[in-house]
Amino acid sequence: MGLFKKGNKLYSIFNLKCPRCHEGDLFHTGTWSFQDITGMPDRCPNCKQNYMPEPGFYYGAMFISYIFWGFFCVIFGGVSIMVLGLSVNMTTLILIGISAIFFVWLFRTSRSAWFNAVVHYDPKFATKK
Repeated sequence: MGLFKKGNKLYSIFNLKCPRCHEGDLFHTGTWSFQDITGMPDRCPNCKQNYMPEPGFYYGAMFISYIFWGFFCVIFGGVSIMVLGLSVNMTTLILIGISAIFFVWLFRTSRSAWFNAVVHYDPKFATKK
């Protein structure tokens, strides 16, 4: 089984697919779409997995994105200031730009990772092709 093949959690997380069947989309729009950023269907169109199991379920996804982005900012800041010799102001401006571009991707990937931590792949719900 490959690292990004169907049946692996990384496949579901990075392709934003249902964690149970790995086929239904978690969001209404594409990965990089800035329209309807938080819009998710109520259930998976393939296996009918509930995408909102309880109120506040995705609150934990905020911690995943915060930890990932915090480490990224510290490493990026350290490398750009100490290795590349950029000023603190320039590094901050670059980080703001990167944050604006990657916000949607990080938001959605964090939700997908959180959902995959709770719901596991079940091949009996995947359609046979």
